[in-house]
Amino acid sequence: MSGRCQAVDISLIVNTFQKPRHLALVLASIAAQEGVAGRFEVIVTDDGSTDDTHDIVQKQAATEQFPLRFTTQPHDGFRLARIRNNGARLAVGNSLLFLDGDCILPRDHVAAYLKRRRRGVAHLGYCARLSADISACLTIHQLANTDLLGLSSAAERRALRRRWRKAWWHNTLRHPSKPPLAGGNFCVWRDDFERLNGFDERFVGWGQEDDDLGLRLRALGIRLESILDDTHSLHVWHPSDPSATKRWRDGPNVHYFLRRGRLTICRHGLNVRPVNALRWGLPPDIGQTPAGQNLLHALNGCQLVHADEPCEIDVVLRPGVGRFHRRSECRLLLLTENAVAKWNLRRCADRIETIQDQSVERLLETIG
Repeated sequence: MSGRCQAVDISLIVNTFQKPRHLALVLASIAAQEGVAGRFEVIVTDDGSTDDTHDIVQKQAATEQFPLRFTTQPHDGFRLARIRNNGARLAVGNSLLFLDGDCILPRDHVAAYLKRRRRGVAHLGYCARLSADISACLTIHQLANTDLLGLSSAAERRALRRRWRKAWWHNTLRHPSKPPLAGGNFCVWRDDFERLNGFDERFVGWGQEDDDLGLRLRALGIRLESILDDTHSLHVWHPSDPSATKRWRDGPNVHYFLRRGRLTICRHGLNVRPVNALRWGLPPDIGQTPAGQNLLHALNGCQLVHADEPCEIDVVLRPGVGRFHRRSECRLLLLTENAVAKWNLRRCADRIETIQDQSVERLLETIG
């Protein structure tokens, strides 16, 4: 269950960890998809399960007509961004449909995404939450003959309709950050995902890796549209993950997510982007101080843009006379230990760092 397959229209990337029953239900619901035979593959991407998850996938792969592959990694905390990237690295589909391994799909789910997809757009789904009693009664043998959409409560269906209306309104207003991207059910063109360098793997722990991807998709010029008027998945009940927080703002990644100077192409994603892969803008007086000369040495071989060209990281150094003037994604103000920068320069900076000669290289690795 490894290696590349023949290209298909869409790759279903199902993330999982220690939920073999839920995964078996999800795979059964995928097997029951209608109108998409031969157009999709499935990649189960695992975060180091120690139960019979692998055996379930192996058994299913032996009986299904669609390609079904499995990838895993040693478990070292909650690393959802990384396992989703692991699945994307194996994918051969023109589009990537990311799915949570605890959400079953109605029979037209994949067909709905294929019908709606178009260039320049990523489509966002969501789930209706099934009760514990209904979830306990589900079996893999009954899914193909069950009206799954009828299992959710009226309250859940109303909530999804409200979510779709809000998404439509936010798109009409061209809101800069809404509708939000929920990572457990969304579809993106594979080449757009690769242009962004995938999910940012610096997100470790519960939450915000999907919010970050949504913002970077928008920065790339991709429109995010809800597909909830056509389809939604159904979340099979289970106890909450111990690492999940009740409030979004209490998540372990919130501080990193809210940072200023976010790069559209993340540095630690499908590939690691070293310092010399970034586009840097430097002030004209960069070589006139010892600190500036050390910075030039550290950036030797990097992509340095001209004064009127946009860049990813625009640098101003104090002492010095440079100003932020280029179009950039991250405005970096570097200060030597005794340097002073005026308040208006500090206000313009996305990130302010004090440097010592021996720490320049180490500092540059953390930027972005």
